[in-house]
Amino acid sequence: MSLATTSANAPRGNHLLGQWPQEELARVLPHLEAVELLKGRVLFEAGTPSPHVFFPATSIVSLIYTTHSGASSQVAMVGPEGLVGISGLMGGESPASRAVVQRAGLAYRLRLNTLREEFQRGGLVTHSLLRYMQSLITQMAQAAVCNRHHALERQLCRWLLQCLDRQHGHSELSVTQELIANMLGVRREGVTEGAQRLQAAGLIRYTRGHIAVLDRPGLEARACECYSLLKLDFQRLLPQAVTETHATTSAAFAPVAVQA
Repeated sequence: MSLATTSANAPRGNHLLGQWPQEELARVLPHLEAVELLKGRVLFEAGTPSPHVFFPATSIVSLIYTTHSGASSQVAMVGPEGLVGISGLMGGESPASRAVVQRAGLAYRLRLNTLREEFQRGGLVTHSLLRYMQSLITQMAQAAVCNRHHALERQLCRWLLQCLDRQHGHSELSVTQELIANMLGVRREGVTEGAQRLQAAGLIRYTRGHIAVLDRPGLEARACECYSLLKLDFQRLLPQAVTETHATTSAAFAPVAVQA
């Protein structure tokens, strides 16, 4: 369903939409759809143009690059701080990676052409999207370095913390070791060993398909420097995304299921 252009019905939960000026937001609101993204759904396939972009509110989406041999690795994670599909906005006809829902939840869907029109107007909307694009590029570059040079256990800590940062303070994750292995591009046995060491240290509690973080400062101490560097970059480029906690539900936010 589309959202009415009233301040009471303004979209909540997504940082980019939340920081747009009222006048610009009013032009977009009639075209926004509140949707529920189901875990595991593919929003975009690599090489396939999409007519929509998505602004996650409570959902998290993984951007995954897959080689011709079938090996895959997550190159970026998108949550309430950003949007999925920005490559189309920047002139790319199709994305280089596939977008898969990692955490089910709510999002806002908008036609790419509508966002392009707003982007071409310039102003604060354009400025916010360019800053987000810069942060996304930094995240991709840091992931490439991290996956190549850092120990798996430290990568695991970094990945868990990045997930937590996109869950509005929740300390539990619904995720399997197999999924984490696919995201990091490593063998499942390596993730199992790393999770066992973190659990033995009292940092997490792991049950099948579920991870509870018990000691976040301890987890941060074990993570590689990539996590703190990315967090500093987010604070520089997207300060509100780090310092503000947005409400994620409203009477106007009536979700519909998005089918892949």
